[in-house]
Amino acid sequence: MNAPPVATPTFTRLPRHIAIVMDGNGRWAQQRGRRRSVGHRVGARSIREITEECARLGVERLTLYAFSAENWKRPKPEIRFLMNLLARYLVKERGTILDNNVQLAAIGRIGELPGLVQRRLAELIDVSSRNDGLTLCLALNYGGRTEIVDAARRAMQLAKDDALEPDALDERTFADLLYAGPGVADPDLLIRTGGDCRVSNFLLWEISYAEIYVTDTQWPDFRAPALHAAIREFERRDRRFGGLND
Repeated sequence: MNAPPVATPTFTRLPRHIAIVMDGNGRWAQQRGRRRSVGHRVGARSIREITEECARLGVERLTLYAFSAENWKRPKPEIRFLMNLLARYLVKERGTILDNNVQLAAIGRIGELPGLVQRRLAELIDVSSRNDGLTLCLALNYGGRTEIVDAARRAMQLAKDDALEPDALDERTFADLLYAGPGVADPDLLIRTGGDCRVSNFLLWEISYAEIYVTDTQWPDFRAPALHAAIREFERRDRRFGGLND
């Protein structure tokens, strides 16, 4: 029996861009005496529900920390499982992406991912490119420091090619050289599940003024009501950006 649909609440202030550190899959499974892979599978269902809910609410961009550059340090069997799960996700969730008018994007060193993952990712990005609703951005083989270093290298190459004067490099120009490219709004709300109070090398440049929300709820249990609670907390925050509000 399917669960009844979650009522869509009304928010007075909705984040344009939500970023999520999806933590707790392995612990969720181990606490239930299951393999870590079970937690990853159930966590994929949370991705579907949160994507659908963000699309329904009218969020413009959702960035999910799906696989970090540091995750390559995990045991090889777990890495193989995660890559296979990702490849299957990119096929299985095609209907979810298209039915919800979602445009898929990806950031990170994508060229270092397995070939099958790269092909399926490119296919779904292409197929969904004409959608104009929520942008779902997967951070894959991603590291915040690596992103900044890669942007600095691009800036140096542009200067070498006489396409950028050093004095013309300001924050806006540098931001355009990050993985997502020009015109992408910084996250308004950064959510971390699983209870750990750290950003784990995620969007270090982009979250300078994001509101940070940490919940003990582990990612497999993070569904639409938990998302609503995070947005309610966001609404209560006084965002000053270094200034003062009346």
